[in-house]
Amino acid sequence: MMRRAGWISALAAASVTALALAGCSGGAAASGSSTVEVKLSIPDPIGSSVGMAAQHFADEVKAKSNGSVKVTVIPNGTSFGGDQNAAVSRVQSGSLDAVILSTSVYAATDKKMNAVSLPYLFSSVDQEVKYLDGAPGKELLSDLAQSGTKGLAMLSRTPREVTNSVRPIQTPDDLKGLKIRVPGNPLWTKFFSAVGASPTPMNFSEVYTALQTGAINGQENPVEVPATNKFAEVQKYLSMTNHMSDAFVLAISDKKWNSLDSKDQQALQASADDTAAFKTKNDAQLADTQVKQLESQGMKVNDLSPEGAAQFKTIARSLYPQFADTVGGADFLKTTVDFVDGQ
Repeated sequence: MMRRAGWISALAAASVTALALAGCSGGAAASGSSTVEVKLSIPDPIGSSVGMAAQHFADEVKAKSNGSVKVTVIPNGTSFGGDQNAAVSRVQSGSLDAVILSTSVYAATDKKMNAVSLPYLFSSVDQEVKYLDGAPGKELLSDLAQSGTKGLAMLSRTPREVTNSVRPIQTPDDLKGLKIRVPGNPLWTKFFSAVGASPTPMNFSEVYTALQTGAINGQENPVEVPATNKFAEVQKYLSMTNHMSDAFVLAISDKKWNSLDSKDQQALQASADDTAAFKTKNDAQLADTQVKQLESQGMKVNDLSPEGAAQFKTIARSLYPQFADTVGGADFLKTTVDFVDGQ
C-alpha cells in the first residue's frame, strides 16, 4: 500500500537463517528422555501480532530442539492476571518462565527502554530494526541480566498513528484543541502538548466508550489497535502520522534458562532471532491489510503532507533535551540519537 511504502519496506530477504544445531539427533526427544516445557506468557490474544510471533517462536523451538523443548503459549495475560508490571517481577523471580512484553512496560524498571519511543526517532521500520539489532538494542537486552532475566530478542512493532472523529491530521495545526487519549508517559504527554493537542491519559479499557461519548476526540496506537477494537464505529479519520514507535521484548527467566542444557539454549536463541525477523515481516503485511479493513469500514485514511511531516519532526526533536531523564540519562539519549542519525 503506497501510503506505508516510506515506512515499511519490502522485507522478503530479512528472514534469519536457522542455526544448525550439531548433534540434534542425539537430543532429549530422540533419546526418549522427557521434554522440557517453557510456558510463554503474552498479554494479547493468540490471533494478535504478538500471538502470531509467540506461536512462531514455539514452532521454531520445537523444530530446532528436535522436540526436546516444548513452548506453550499462554495468551491474554491470564498467567499474570493482566498485570504486566507484575509479569516483569514474576519472570525476574522465576515464577513465570518467559514473556513477551512491551518496552514501555519494562521502562517502569529500566528507563532506557523508553528511548525506543522517542517521537520521530525513526523514519522507517528498517531503521528501528537496525536500532534493535544494533548496539543500543543489545544494551537494552543486557540490562535485563541485572534482574534475573535473559533477554532473547527485541521485536519491532509498526508505528503509532492517530485516529479521531473531527478532521484528518496533516500538520501539527490540525491537532490543536483535540483531546487525544495517550498512555500516562511523559514522552507522549509532552509531545502531544507541544503539537497543540490536549493529551488525555486514560486506561485503555475506557477508550472505546470515551470515543463513543465524545469525552475524547481521538487516540493513537499502531493500526492493529483500532482494527481489532472496532474503532471504525466511533472514529472517522485515520492519519498515518508515524509519530512514535515501541517494541517488544522476548525474555526468559534466569531460573528457566539455567535449567536448560547448552543445545536447548542454542535452539531458543536461534528461534528468538528468527522470530524477530518473522514479526517485522508479518506486521507489515498485517498493517496493510488492517488499513484496508478500516477504509472498507468507512474510515478516511490520509498521509501527512511533506511540510507537515517536517514540522512534526522539528517539534519532536526540539523536545529531546527534556527527555534525558525519561530515557535513562543524557548518555543513552546521545547513544540513541547518534546511532539512528548515523544510519
